[in-house]
Amino acid sequence: MLEPHWSLAALAFLFGAVIGSFLNVCIVRWPEGESVVRPRSRCPRCGRPVQAFENVPILSWLLLRGKCRGCGLPISPLYPAIELTTGLGWLAAYAAYGATFDALRLAVFGTVLLGIAATDARRFLIPDGFTVFLLLWALGTSFLGSDSGSGIFATPYAAFFGACTGAGALAIIGWLGELALKKEAMGFGDVTMMAAVGAALGPERALLTVLVGAFVGAVASVSVIVPLTWVAHRRRLAGGETEAVFELPHIPFGVFLAPAALLTLLWGDRMIAWYFATVLQP
Repeated sequence: MLEPHWSLAALAFLFGAVIGSFLNVCIVRWPEGESVVRPRSRCPRCGRPVQAFENVPILSWLLLRGKCRGCGLPISPLYPAIELTTGLGWLAAYAAYGATFDALRLAVFGTVLLGIAATDARRFLIPDGFTVFLLLWALGTSFLGSDSGSGIFATPYAAFFGACTGAGALAIIGWLGELALKKEAMGFGDVTMMAAVGAALGPERALLTVLVGAFVGAVASVSVIVPLTWVAHRRRLAGGETEAVFELPHIPFGVFLAPAALLTLLWGDRMIAWYFATVLQP
């Protein structure tokens, strides 16, 4: 028989994987304006309803070899990847904080951020379902968990001002970007996302999240996105597309803000302390 803590760890992973299965539904349906409750899960290609035994997180996709039983067409590996990542996230939250309320708060926070990043990467938008839920969750749990002990989440007072700071900072950045570029530079989904992140982290770490997200985005763009875009452009030219124009792709900021928010939640206080002790030291 497993020790109790191993049993709870396994339960945390399994529960997280189940939550990840529902997260997949949200990622696919919310951008289309569809309900996440009805109709039941179906094949995205042929529309065939998915049976219960075909909907077991991770395992069903492996047993079906990533194909629909009806049409035989491939099912995106995004589905098991989201389920596995969510399961591991819930397991990591339990490993870090045990069977506590803070572990639950961390697991839910990370799950919603994963949904935001995946949806923004796929559809270049952040559904209100994610951001409104996360904002209400962060504000509500700030009262319920203000004395829980870990200190990684904002107090009720800091949560309110953090929401205002996060949303305000990104709104100002978007406005300045629009003035400079003469086009929309920041979607409203990013602003509402930062309101929710600020409610969880507080004002100081909300601002730090924006800086970390911008840094991660810049590094990813310079080291990965721009080179790959250039290679694709050169291939089009080699293939005879003489009128091909090199254009930088639109990069969704939420993809970088989401991991930045998680990093800042866990290590933001240390980053700020290091900055004041090292950079601002007289």
